[in-house]
Amino acid sequence: MKLRKKRKHYKRSKSVKPWLVKYYRQRYSLFSLYDSGIKMDDEGWFSVTPEPIAAVQASRAAAASPAGEAALVIDCFSGVGGNSIQFAATKSCRVIAIEIDPRKVELAVNNAKVYGVEDRIDFVIGDFFQLASFLRADVAFLAPPWGGPSYNKVENFTLDMLRPKDGYSIFQAAQKITPNVILFLPRNMDRNQVGELSWLSSPPLNYEIEENHVQTYMKGITAYFGDTSSASCL
Repeated sequence: MKLRKKRKHYKRSKSVKPWLVKYYRQRYSLFSLYDSGIKMDDEGWFSVTPEPIAAVQASRAAAASPAGEAALVIDCFSGVGGNSIQFAATKSCRVIAIEIDPRKVELAVNNAKVYGVEDRIDFVIGDFFQLASFLRADVAFLAPPWGGPSYNKVENFTLDMLRPKDGYSIFQAAQKITPNVILFLPRNMDRNQVGELSWLSSPPLNYEIEENHVQTYMKGITAYFGDTSSASCL
Protein backbone atom coordinates (compact mmCIF):
# COMPACT_ATOMS: atom_id res chain seq x y z
CA MET A 1 0.00 0.00 0.00
CA LYS A 2 1.35 3.42 -0.97
CA LEU A 3 1.63 5.73 1.98
CA ARG A 4 0.54 9.31 1.51
CA LYS A 5 3.22 11.81 2.39
CA LYS A 6 2.13 13.98 5.29
CA ARG A 7 2.37 17.72 4.72
CA LYS A 8 3.94 19.81 7.42
CA HIS A 9 1.95 22.68 8.87
CA TYR A 10 4.43 23.73 11.54
CA LYS A 11 2.57 22.63 14.64
CA ARG A 12 5.86 22.47 16.55
CA SER A 13 9.21 24.17 16.22
CA LYS A 14 10.86 20.82 15.34
CA SER A 15 9.07 20.84 11.97
CA VAL A 16 10.25 24.34 11.07
CA LYS A 17 13.17 24.73 8.71
CA PRO A 18 16.18 26.37 10.41
CA TRP A 19 15.97 29.56 8.34
CA LEU A 20 12.31 30.00 9.36
CA VAL A 21 12.76 29.54 13.11
CA LYS A 22 12.94 33.28 13.82
CA TYR A 23 9.54 33.73 12.14
CA TYR A 24 8.08 30.78 14.03
CA ARG A 25 9.03 32.48 17.28
CA GLN A 26 6.85 35.40 16.20
CA ARG A 27 3.88 33.17 15.34
CA TYR A 28 1.47 34.72 17.82
CA SER A 29 2.09 38.19 16.40
CA LEU A 30 1.27 36.79 12.96
CA PHE A 31 -1.85 34.92 14.08
CA SER A 32 -3.02 35.26 17.68
CA LEU A 33 -5.04 32.04 17.21
CA TYR A 34 -2.07 30.12 15.83
CA ASP A 35 -2.55 27.20 18.22
CA SER A 36 -6.18 26.78 17.12
CA GLY A 37 -5.23 25.27 13.78
CA ILE A 38 -3.50 27.92 11.67
CA LYS A 39 -1.63 26.46 8.68
CA MET A 40 1.30 28.06 6.87
CA ASP A 41 3.66 27.40 4.00
CA ASP A 42 7.29 28.51 3.91
CA GLU A 43 6.59 31.82 2.17
CA GLY A 44 3.73 32.61 4.51
CA TRP A 45 6.09 32.89 7.46
CA PHE A 46 7.89 35.92 6.09
CA SER A 47 5.15 37.41 3.91
CA VAL A 48 2.00 37.45 6.04
CA THR A 49 1.18 40.83 7.62
CA PRO A 50 1.46 40.70 11.44
CA GLU A 51 -2.01 40.62 12.93
CA PRO A 52 -1.82 43.92 14.89
CA ILE A 53 -0.82 45.75 11.69
CA ALA A 54 -3.46 43.98 9.60
CA ALA A 55 -6.10 44.98 12.16
CA VAL A 56 -5.19 48.67 11.82
CA GLN A 57 -5.24 48.43 8.03
CA ALA A 58 -8.65 46.78 8.22
CA SER A 59 -10.07 49.54 10.40
CA ARG A 60 -8.96 52.12 7.84
CA ALA A 61 -10.59 50.17 5.03
CA ALA A 62 -13.82 49.91 7.00
CA ALA A 63 -13.83 53.69 7.49
CA ALA A 64 -13.98 54.11 3.70
CA SER A 65 -17.27 52.21 3.45
CA PRO A 66 -20.34 53.85 1.89
CA ALA A 67 -22.80 55.23 4.43
CA GLY A 68 -24.73 52.41 6.05
CA GLU A 69 -23.05 49.72 3.94
CA ALA A 70 -20.16 47.31 4.33
CA ALA A 71 -17.07 48.21 2.33
CA LEU A 72 -16.13 45.80 -0.43
CA VAL A 73 -12.38 45.21 -0.12
CA ILE A 74 -10.30 43.33 -2.65
CA ASP A 75 -7.18 41.76 -1.17
CA CYS A 76 -5.13 41.54 -4.36
CA PHE A 77 -2.32 39.27 -3.11
CA SER A 78 -4.04 37.43 -0.29
CA GLY A 79 -1.46 34.72 0.43
CA VAL A 80 -2.36 32.63 3.49
CA GLY A 81 -5.11 35.06 4.46
CA GLY A 82 -3.78 37.29 7.24
CA ASN A 83 -5.17 40.56 5.90
CA SER A 84 -8.38 39.10 4.48
CA ILE A 85 -9.20 37.64 7.89
CA GLN A 86 -8.79 41.01 9.61
CA PHE A 87 -10.88 42.82 6.99
CA ALA A 88 -13.67 40.30 7.52
CA ALA A 89 -13.30 40.45 11.31
CA THR A 90 -14.29 44.13 11.35
CA LYS A 91 -17.80 43.06 10.22
CA SER A 92 -17.78 46.32 8.25
CA CYS A 93 -16.05 44.77 5.23
CA ARG A 94 -16.88 42.15 2.66
CA VAL A 95 -13.78 40.65 1.10
CA ILE A 96 -12.69 39.24 -2.22
CA ALA A 97 -9.35 37.49 -1.67
CA ILE A 98 -7.32 36.92 -4.85
CA GLU A 99 -4.38 34.53 -4.88
CA ILE A 100 -2.70 32.85 -7.85
CA ASP A 101 -1.38 29.87 -5.85
CA PRO A 102 -4.13 27.26 -5.19
CA ARG A 103 -2.20 25.83 -2.25
CA LYS A 104 -2.12 29.22 -0.53
CA VAL A 105 -5.86 29.59 -1.08
CA GLU A 106 -6.37 26.23 0.62
CA LEU A 107 -4.38 27.45 3.62
CA ALA A 108 -6.20 30.80 3.68
CA VAL A 109 -9.60 29.09 3.70
CA ASN A 110 -8.49 26.98 6.66
CA ASN A 111 -7.18 30.02 8.52
CA ALA A 112 -10.38 31.99 7.89
CA LYS A 113 -12.34 29.12 9.42
CA VAL A 114 -10.12 29.25 12.51
CA TYR A 115 -11.20 32.89 12.97
CA GLY A 116 -14.83 32.17 12.07
CA VAL A 117 -14.95 34.67 9.19
CA GLU A 118 -14.95 32.39 6.15
CA ASP A 119 -18.53 33.39 5.29
CA ARG A 120 -17.43 37.01 4.71
CA ILE A 121 -14.62 36.18 2.28
CA ASP A 122 -14.90 35.07 -1.34
CA PHE A 123 -11.68 33.30 -2.29
CA VAL A 124 -10.61 33.54 -5.93
CA ILE A 125 -7.77 31.56 -7.51
CA GLY A 126 -6.46 33.84 -10.22
CA ASP A 127 -4.02 36.45 -11.48
CA PHE A 128 -4.79 39.89 -10.06
CA PHE A 129 -3.39 41.62 -13.15
CA GLN A 130 -5.73 39.70 -15.45
CA LEU A 131 -8.74 40.25 -13.19
CA ALA A 132 -8.28 43.92 -12.26
CA SER A 133 -10.05 45.36 -15.32
CA PHE A 134 -13.20 43.39 -14.46
CA LEU A 135 -13.37 44.32 -10.78
CA ARG A 136 -14.91 47.23 -8.86
CA ALA A 137 -14.68 47.75 -5.11
CA ASP A 138 -14.54 50.39 -2.38
CA VAL A 139 -10.94 49.58 -1.41
CA ALA A 140 -8.06 47.69 -3.03
CA PHE A 141 -5.47 46.30 -0.64
CA LEU A 142 -1.97 45.62 -1.93
CA ALA A 143 0.65 43.63 -0.05
CA PRO A 144 2.74 42.43 -2.99
CA PRO A 145 5.78 40.18 -2.43
CA TRP A 146 8.86 42.10 -1.31
CA GLY A 147 11.27 39.62 -2.87
CA GLY A 148 11.84 37.46 0.20
CA PRO A 149 13.75 38.11 3.45
CA SER A 150 16.66 39.67 1.55
CA TYR A 151 14.66 42.92 1.16
CA ASN A 152 15.89 43.86 4.62
CA LYS A 153 19.51 43.97 3.45
CA VAL A 154 18.82 46.86 1.08
CA GLU A 155 19.37 50.34 2.48
CA ASN A 156 16.82 51.99 0.20
CA PHE A 157 14.07 49.72 -1.13
CA THR A 158 12.54 50.95 -4.40
CA LEU A 159 9.30 50.20 -6.20
CA ASP A 160 11.02 48.25 -8.97
CA MET A 161 12.05 45.65 -6.37
CA LEU A 162 8.47 44.57 -5.72
CA ARG A 163 7.13 41.36 -7.24
CA PRO A 164 5.64 40.06 -9.48
CA LYS A 165 5.80 43.47 -11.23
CA ASP A 166 7.17 46.87 -10.25
CA GLY A 167 5.21 49.01 -7.82
CA TYR A 168 4.04 51.48 -10.45
CA SER A 169 2.46 48.71 -12.53
CA ILE A 170 0.88 47.14 -9.46
CA PHE A 171 -0.60 50.47 -8.34
CA GLN A 172 -1.94 51.28 -11.80
CA ALA A 173 -3.65 47.89 -11.95
CA ALA A 174 -5.32 48.61 -8.60
CA GLN A 175 -6.49 51.98 -9.91
CA LYS A 176 -8.68 50.11 -12.40
CA ILE A 177 -10.62 48.85 -9.39
CA THR A 178 -10.80 51.97 -7.21
CA PRO A 179 -8.81 55.11 -6.34
CA ASN A 180 -8.94 54.03 -2.69
CA VAL A 181 -5.81 51.94 -2.27
CA ILE A 182 -3.96 50.65 0.78
CA LEU A 183 -0.36 49.60 0.07
CA PHE A 184 1.83 47.72 2.57
CA LEU A 185 5.55 48.19 1.97
CA PRO A 186 8.94 47.46 3.60
CA ARG A 187 10.14 49.74 6.38
CA ASN A 188 13.18 50.71 4.27
CA MET A 189 11.00 51.88 1.37
CA ASP A 190 11.96 55.06 -0.53
CA ARG A 191 9.11 57.28 0.65
CA ASN A 192 9.56 59.78 -2.15
CA GLN A 193 8.57 57.07 -4.57
CA VAL A 194 5.44 56.38 -2.56
CA GLY A 195 4.43 60.00 -3.06
CA GLU A 196 4.98 59.63 -6.79
CA LEU A 197 2.22 57.03 -6.91
CA SER A 198 -0.38 59.65 -5.98
CA TRP A 199 0.43 61.46 -9.24
CA LEU A 200 -0.58 58.47 -11.33
CA SER A 201 -4.19 59.67 -10.92
CA SER A 202 -5.73 62.86 -12.19
CA PRO A 203 -6.25 64.83 -10.06
CA PRO A 204 -3.51 63.51 -7.72
CA LEU A 205 -4.78 61.42 -4.83
CA ASN A 206 -4.59 62.39 -1.18
CA TYR A 207 -2.20 60.04 0.56
CA GLU A 208 -0.75 59.32 3.97
CA ILE A 209 2.15 57.18 5.14
CA GLU A 210 1.91 55.32 8.44
CA GLU A 211 4.76 53.54 10.22
CA ASN A 212 3.80 50.08 11.46
CA HIS A 213 5.31 48.64 14.63
CA VAL A 214 4.88 45.39 16.49
CA GLN A 215 5.86 46.18 20.07
CA THR A 216 8.91 48.41 19.53
CA TYR A 217 10.07 47.00 16.20
CA MET A 218 9.14 48.71 12.95
CA LYS A 219 7.88 46.06 10.53
CA GLY A 220 6.86 48.18 7.54
CA ILE A 221 4.94 51.20 6.34
CA THR A 222 1.42 51.49 5.01
CA ALA A 223 0.45 54.06 2.39
CA TYR A 224 -3.21 55.07 2.32
CA PHE A 225 -4.55 56.65 -0.86
CA GLY A 226 -7.86 58.32 -1.69
CA ASP A 227 -10.65 57.91 0.85
CA THR A 228 -8.51 55.66 3.04
CA SER A 229 -6.15 58.55 3.87
CA SER A 230 -6.91 60.71 6.90
CA ALA A 231 -6.65 63.80 4.69
CA SER A 232 -9.79 62.69 2.87
CA CYS A 233 -11.69 62.66 6.13
CA LEU A 234 -10.90 66.27 7.06
